[in-house]
Amino acid sequence: MVTGTATHLPLPSDRVLGSQNLSASRAAIPKPFSSSLPPSLASGRSAASFTTRARVDDAGPSTAGAAAAHAAPVLDLLRGRGQPQGPGHQTAKRIAVVGAGIAGLSAAWSLSDHAHVTLFEAGAYAGGHTHTVDVTLDGITHGVDTGFLVFNERTYPLLIQLFSQLGVAVAKSDMSFSAQVPGDDLEWSGSSLATVFAQKRNLLRPAFWGMLSDLLRFNRLCTALAARGEEAALAEPIGTFLERHGFGRAFREWYLLPMVACIWSCPTAQMLQFPIRTLIRFCHNHGLLQVNERPQWWTVTGGARHYVQAMLPAIHDLRLNTAVQAVRRLPSGGVVVQTAAGEERFDAVVLASHSDQSLALLAQPTAAEAEVLGAVRYQPNTAVLHTDASLLPRRRAAWAAWNYESGSSATGGHAVCLHYLLNQLQPLPWQTPVVVSLNPLRQPDPARVIGRYDYAHPVFDEAAVRAQARLPEIQGEGGVWFAGAWTRYGFHEDGLLSGLTAAQQLLSRVLA
Repeated sequence: MVTGTATHLPLPSDRVLGSQNLSASRAAIPKPFSSSLPPSLASGRSAASFTTRARVDDAGPSTAGAAAAHAAPVLDLLRGRGQPQGPGHQTAKRIAVVGAGIAGLSAAWSLSDHAHVTLFEAGAYAGGHTHTVDVTLDGITHGVDTGFLVFNERTYPLLIQLFSQLGVAVAKSDMSFSAQVPGDDLEWSGSSLATVFAQKRNLLRPAFWGMLSDLLRFNRLCTALAARGEEAALAEPIGTFLERHGFGRAFREWYLLPMVACIWSCPTAQMLQFPIRTLIRFCHNHGLLQVNERPQWWTVTGGARHYVQAMLPAIHDLRLNTAVQAVRRLPSGGVVVQTAAGEERFDAVVLASHSDQSLALLAQPTAAEAEVLGAVRYQPNTAVLHTDASLLPRRRAAWAAWNYESGSSATGGHAVCLHYLLNQLQPLPWQTPVVVSLNPLRQPDPARVIGRYDYAHPVFDEAAVRAQARLPEIQGEGGVWFAGAWTRYGFHEDGLLSGLTAAQQLLSRVLA
């Protein structure tokens, strides 16, 4: 969901891949982050004005592969290394890409000068979790994002370089946080000291002070573990780790789990089963273990669909509303892709869909494919776009960009929902609060509902992490490659990296 889904945040380390020019594979592009803002984008900041270098995670359970193995080839692909074969050439290969989310788009876009690419998408739009919708309020129509929303310079290096190449304008975003726990009559926001105590009774609440104390202790402990590299050996679940170190209920229920569970778009019961090492890496790499110097967040001016629209012209054959029914390998080489319109032969295919969907498409999956693709579970989530401010904290002083609400579910577990106040996340032209509520516990006024959108996010439990490590076993088998944010940590950067990596591998093995 709002990414991270939601807003989906990748987990890069400080490994520097180099400051090479990430030129598009189709043409020479100026050095990244150094060009001036095009006149047509003068209303926003150009992604080309950032001053960062590409960094990719090489410490975690990265299933796109370790950075040492994949970084250079991916950069070579983006720079257009070698002699590309135009799609009009009589010997051009035919490549199918299934799924037009960020992984499928990046794979198809980067291969488009090397082969004839057909991009299949079952839905009515390209973008996947990049879903911008037009909203009209007070006589003004403007695009708002309901899925992918924000990114930062520290943990989205490849995405920023892609935006730079595409000439995408960006604007600063606010990533403030608030929490509502109605069962405990609690509201607080982390924007400032005043908002931390927006509910004055928190000053006299020992449990609240205990939460703040545990927060600082958790930050110190996890920072030390990450600095020494000791988190890699911690396979225990988050719940076990919290109990072993004596972190209190208030810290767990009022801060840590509501925040992280919403970032990964899953219930807290599932979050407690995630490996603690995944959480530590996430918090460490996103600056969540420090009070100051957290990264500046950004959003695409006018909606994230602008980067999608900039990529589509390079793709030769985009087929929306075209669900792939099956993918069958041919004994003579290549694959057959079946849709309602019939069967087509391709030299190779990239399945850039959710792992369970990719498995269902394979006519005869190998045993390894069934084990790897079948190990990743998904959490369905519903996003409701509306203008009902009653779902935000009761005290306006506690309003933030991300507003978490916790409550007890019917099964006795803890269901967590999140209300994104889009006016703080994106530059919007209205005073009316515009909200995306993920899995709302209280339904907004139907008269104020603009739309409902269904998403699904991978659940990164220990089984999924083990399966991710086996991805190299199945990549390219019989001309089939796999890509998607599920191959790493579930965020937009991960989808981009996995799509580029699959394209690079396909390029070297099929199109060489």
